[in-house]
Amino acid sequence: MFLCARMRCFVTIGPDTWRPGGGSRQSARLRLPGKFDHPSMSDSHQRVSPADLQAFVERAFRAVGLPAATAQIAAGALVETDTLGVFTHGTKLLAGYLNKLEGGGYVATAEPVVEREGPAWAVLDGCSALGQVGGTRAIDLAIAKARHAGVGWVGLRNTGHIGAAGYFAARAARAGCIAMVTGNDIPSVAAPGSRGPVLGSNPIAYGIPFEGGDPILLDMATAAVAGGKVYAAHQRGEPIPPTWLIDDTGRPTTDGSLYPQHAALAPMAGHKGYGFGLWCEILSAVLPGGHQTWQVGSWMFDEPSRPSWHNASFLAIDVGSVCGLEAFSQRLRRLIDEIHAAPTADGVDSVLLPGEREWNLRRQAHSLGIALPADVRDKLRGVAARLGESPTWLIPV
Repeated sequence: MFLCARMRCFVTIGPDTWRPGGGSRQSARLRLPGKFDHPSMSDSHQRVSPADLQAFVERAFRAVGLPAATAQIAAGALVETDTLGVFTHGTKLLAGYLNKLEGGGYVATAEPVVEREGPAWAVLDGCSALGQVGGTRAIDLAIAKARHAGVGWVGLRNTGHIGAAGYFAARAARAGCIAMVTGNDIPSVAAPGSRGPVLGSNPIAYGIPFEGGDPILLDMATAAVAGGKVYAAHQRGEPIPPTWLIDDTGRPTTDGSLYPQHAALAPMAGHKGYGFGLWCEILSAVLPGGHQTWQVGSWMFDEPSRPSWHNASFLAIDVGSVCGLEAFSQRLRRLIDEIHAAPTADGVDSVLLPGEREWNLRRQAHSLGIALPADVRDKLRGVAARLGESPTWLIPV
């Protein structure tokens, strides 16, 4: 599965809502609140063509100073993520990114630069550009180095929030490389035995190329659950499982009201998730020399003028250099066929590979349009209002 439950999710905030560090959120010229004074659309999905959505997001980025080429890259990453049905990390993030760009925490005209490099590795300074810009530059450099040396690794420090790590893994897989992408974030996840957050819900993603088919694609958090799910359950008055949160005594709790002031997210699969979260922190921040744990800012809740200092790492293995893509794909096909032929439980047609569901959604999106959920539509309508546009590209289902 393409699992994207990883960024430190909070409910939409108003000026008096708690955020890390306390205080109120500073106004920026482009104000993009989570609730608007126009009537909400119905909860039924709306379809929008990827091309129309891409053009809209590019216009929004251009309005806050991004050059055309940079706006195209950033918009492409967000829209592609929406086509995969991963709406938590697609264009829903646009409003928050615009606030950071308007406030100067993210630099609209920044270009990531190579700080140091060798034949098979490099470290990039993201220069507080959008994470989609730094991430694209980093994965493309990793691919180029893999073409030369068989393997390429690139560390990206001082970047913006990278969004869906799987987007970059898929980009490398489409280019014939096995890829692994990791990232770090401000701590929100406990470690076994801790009484509070130790690591971020650090993402890890991989992409596996398959000649003649879609890549195998996994993108997951190292937290047991997204913080947003805790908020949603609490707001609905629903109990939460004891596996979601660790309270400030270090014990599991089912009280969702404690998060985040007095509880942290549990790590995915206990010590296993903690181990992978630490792996992500080391590859993403410690090795390239980026900000670590509490040094990383909150791109959503810090003042818009403050960088977030996120970090990521990108590994590419050129399959053609190691064994030849055709031979690799033949062996991979045998594995895929074996998994697809596995006996299934009642009501299950076939065992799916990671990413299969998302690639099917992507094909539907390009054929019928992207089915945007209500919360994403509201975010985009707010951006459109600030641009002085009417979102006529939303087509009722």
